[in-house]
Amino acid sequence: MQHPVTSPPLPERIRTLAAVAVPTHVSLAGTALPAGPARGGVDGAGRPVLLVMPGDPLHGAQDEPVVTVDLAASRSLGDRELSRGLLKVQGWAQAVPAGELREAAVAIAERCPDEALFEALENAEGTDGPRLLRVDVGQVVYLTGSESGVLDADEYLDAAPDPLLADAERMIRHINGAHRDRLVAALRSLLPSPVADAWLWELDRFGVTVRSGGFDQPTLIRLPWPEPIADACSLETALHCLLCHR
Repeated sequence: MQHPVTSPPLPERIRTLAAVAVPTHVSLAGTALPAGPARGGVDGAGRPVLLVMPGDPLHGAQDEPVVTVDLAASRSLGDRELSRGLLKVQGWAQAVPAGELREAAVAIAERCPDEALFEALENAEGTDGPRLLRVDVGQVVYLTGSESGVLDADEYLDAAPDPLLADAERMIRHINGAHRDRLVAALRSLLPSPVADAWLWELDRFGVTVRSGGFDQPTLIRLPWPEPIADACSLETALHCLLCHR
């Protein structure tokens, strides 16, 4: 009997986290400078894109300096923002080519709503205004829950985020905002141990992860689908069946 795949391949999981993560800090190798705050996002290829302001050590950097960009992925549960994972992307900071500036700005605008993005586009050839730099990835260090490790550039860049990511995030927000009572009732009928509280934590084409218990010592419960799901409609149906389980 063939057992279902319970979770996405690791590179896909890390790319999925990166797609919803935001840069928090950046450090410049070869200097004594401490890590500084970072703004920006992650482009469609998985590369961090930084919005760098005049006066920032990276603003006038030459010769593609080596940097480490910290990316943080989180989940809003009620009035709490909880960490899902931390990624450290190590690589070389490069100016975004003029012909790709608009695409890069659009890619990060949702997570970096800053008027300086427009300035970076308008001053593409200038040296005094805001700049957009992206990281040519060398490797990615990940820490997610109890798992940690390193992906090399090929493993990371050759993977892609979960194809249903945008729809999955929308469904998670809806269920956590309006139907957690149904989620708790379904888990009580599925699991032998009592369930006092529950939130959707992750949702993808291979299954769903539910976060149960208190905020200090939660339990993550993985419920795989019988087979990988190929489209948003099927994902919504699978989630509905889970919530209606009695």
